[in-house]
Amino acid sequence: MFGRKKDESQSQVNVEPVDQASESTDGRKAGPTPKRSAQQANRQRPLVPTDRKAAEEAERQQRIESQNRLRIANETGDERYLMARDKGPQKRYARNFIDSRWMVGEFMMFFILAFLVVSLTFSGNLAVQMYVQVALWVLIAVIIIEAIVTTSILKRRLVSKFGSLDRGVRMYATMRGMQFRKLRLPKPQVKRGASID
Repeated sequence: MFGRKKDESQSQVNVEPVDQASESTDGRKAGPTPKRSAQQANRQRPLVPTDRKAAEEAERQQRIESQNRLRIANETGDERYLMARDKGPQKRYARNFIDSRWMVGEFMMFFILAFLVVSLTFSGNLAVQMYVQVALWVLIAVIIIEAIVTTSILKRRLVSKFGSLDRGVRMYATMRGMQFRKLRLPKPQVKRGASID
């Protein structure tokens, strides 16, 4: 009983796979099957490259090519090489929707810088300081309301166009709307006021 299992296991171990390349087109063997040791030796590659300088240079070239592809994709909007956070038809639509509008949020940093300059210039005048603080809070409220209204309109359009809303698209659009237009990545592909439907 045990002898039979041993014989079967030995026969299974000793069976060598037939090399597909050694068969001719009509199904007959064109030559002897290579030994397993020869096949394994052909497949083996060193874990650490023998020429480190050549490997580092190849890696550097790959990195440069990847960066160039990403840069070109950010310029042209080519989805194949964009970062994962920017991929997808809904995110492309959200980018075009935001880029076609004038947004108060994109000028937020300029407003804050102006408030800071005025506040430092009139640091001894309490009335001016109070007006600056009130104006800053009004600006923040306007930006929040604008973001809510804009993303609500975007949500309705995305649902009507795609049938559903992908997760994170509204926040993606909000963050893009708070960036200055010339600094946005990927670069805007539509002009302000353009129709995107």
